[in-house]
Amino acid sequence: MSNPFKRCATLLSGLLFAGLVGAQTYPSKPVTLLVPYPAGGLSDVIARTVNTTLTKNFGQPVIVENLGGASGAIAAQKVLNAPSDGQIIFQGSPNELILAPLAISAVKFKSEDFRLVQMIATAQIGFLARKDLPVHNVDEFLDYARKEAKEGRPITYASVGPGSFYHLLGEHLSKVTNIPMTHVPYKGAAPANQDLLGGQVDIFLAPFGKAYDELQKQGKLKVLAMLNSERLESVKDYPAISESKALKNFTFNIWTGYFVKKDTPEPVVQTIHKAITDALSDSTVRAGLEANSQLVAKPLSLQAVDKAYVDGTAQFRAIAKSINLQPQ
Repeated sequence: MSNPFKRCATLLSGLLFAGLVGAQTYPSKPVTLLVPYPAGGLSDVIARTVNTTLTKNFGQPVIVENLGGASGAIAAQKVLNAPSDGQIIFQGSPNELILAPLAISAVKFKSEDFRLVQMIATAQIGFLARKDLPVHNVDEFLDYARKEAKEGRPITYASVGPGSFYHLLGEHLSKVTNIPMTHVPYKGAAPANQDLLGGQVDIFLAPFGKAYDELQKQGKLKVLAMLNSERLESVKDYPAISESKALKNFTFNIWTGYFVKKDTPEPVVQTIHKAITDALSDSTVRAGLEANSQLVAKPLSLQAVDKAYVDGTAQFRAIAKSINLQPQ
């Protein structure tokens, strides 16, 4: 009669061996880089700046897939529904993985269901306004917004979805200035930009890319300020928010990173971590990110990345709490 404990041990060792073999051969087929917004926005630009170098580092094609909706939560859920094999890498930020679960009652996942493998860049936030808004700086904007609100015409601000960082920034702006403002959510930056350029929405506190610089020079929108504590070289033509009188401390930015499901095998995580870390020192990747006003991330060890994600989760949950964000 066979020993059931021996059979169990044999089964476990077989599964362990299969996992190790799978990790050693990863990736053995094309990898999907999932972007949680439609094509054309800054997130898409970042992915297409990085994927060619990742293809070289992996030795397999890295294919960008765009899937917008629900503040990025639809794409995030697709990752969780897939096997934990690293074949789908999620390009995400606090928007989709920390804030969406707090803002959308239909979202059932938590930020802890994902593992951050490496950060890629930090986005500066631009204070963008429609071209015909009759203001030239942030202080003039606040005077105008206050007057419009008193007359029953609160200004409108765009976001990439309910509970997104840009929604929170708009709510926070309204709260700290005590000026009523109306939130207009979109499925991504591309449709929000379209309405900003068309004059259907007044302002957009948005991750700043090179395209906005061009649009401002063409007179198609206004860049009232950058939400930085000082003028940075890459955006030196625009005032830092700290130069305003009323919003000196309204300084914010947001990072983008690459995620997998939390139970992805460690050897696979290490392979992805190395490929992304090597991409951070690639001159083409750096130039592409910097050309879009992204601050290239400092490479972190996996241990440091884990801590950064825990700290970031706490920080953004605190912002959500400060504006009493309620799930809709």
